Amino acid sequence: MSGRESGKPLAVIFGCSGPRLSVRERRLFREANPLGFILFRRNCRDPGQIARLVADLRETVGREDAPVLIDQEGGRVQRLRPPRWPDHPPAQNFGDLALRDMERAVSAVRLNAGALAATVRALGLDVNTLPLLDLIIDGASEIIGDRAFSSDPEVVARLGEAVCLGMLQEGVRPVMKHLPGHGRAPVDSHHELPIVDAEFTTLEAQDFRPFRTLAKVDWEVMPWAMTAHVVYTDIDADRPATISDVVIKQVIRDAIGFHGVLLSDDLCMEALDGPPAERVAAALAAGCDVALHCNGDFAEMAEVAQAAPRLRPDSTERLDRSGRPQPPAAPTDPAALRARLRDLLAEA
Repeated sequence: MSGRESGKPLAVIFGCSGPRLSVRERRLFREANPLGFILFRRNCRDPGQIARLVADLRETVGREDAPVLIDQEGGRVQRLRPPRWPDHPPAQNFGDLALRDMERAVSAVRLNAGALAATVRALGLDVNTLPLLDLIIDGASEIIGDRAFSSDPEVVARLGEAVCLGMLQEGVRPVMKHLPGHGRAPVDSHHELPIVDAEFTTLEAQDFRPFRTLAKVDWEVMPWAMTAHVVYTDIDADRPATISDVVIKQVIRDAIGFHGVLLSDDLCMEALDGPPAERVAAALAAGCDVALHCNGDFAEMAEVAQAAPRLRPDSTERLDRSGRPQPPAAPTDPAALRARLRDLLAEA
């Protein structure tokens, strides 16, 4: 029986290898029925091509509402880049503005997030992995750096909420990342495993605060969240958050109070050890609802598709409870939002 025929989607979000699906990718996705997909720069050439790819991905699983994600933050992390698409500023620019004028910064962030969302929504994408709620920490790896708003948890929380509201207004779901906080990581988790030795009391008072604040918001459509591939020695010295049931249950679910859909960060990153299928199994067993496998490597995806489970009942319930953002009745012109943003920043 194929994955589509068996009902529940696989608890995995897959990448794909290029700007169009290969015959074997179509067959794999049709049989495996992953929950959704994620695009990277290798998948993005022009608007028409992306729209066709997104439609093809959804066709393989037979679900028009299958989530298709992208990392379109602004600054260093933009899968859609100039000259085809406009450049967007890094988050720290807005955090610096908040030090001078918080209300103007909130308005600017919401306009910027709306422009990002309108851009990706026009391509058929419906999830953007923002806001980044990590803190800027002196001496830490630059993998976060200016991707974060500020070292002040209150500033991060206020601007992070504005990101969520701006994207939801345009019908794009936000993803809060990286729980329970990646800002202190001394190395880049794409290449090695970061180990953070800060005491729990420090983490709770600072790093957890933006996530805890947004977890308490009464969202009409709840943002999803993404884990960090980071070891916190005062919580679980042996396992990074993504594969630690202690971090997920005691910190993310209880101390922070996030009860929505929890995605792993990309399980292809070198912070983690072991074959792809084992990484996926470990993340799901620890309490992630959905595992991200992003590199588009066909052999790895086939291995994961054979081993990964279907969505658990509790994960299905969280997905249903989280709602689905609705796009505006008339498409928003992202250029108009960017123009308003330029005018607002010019007045600052």
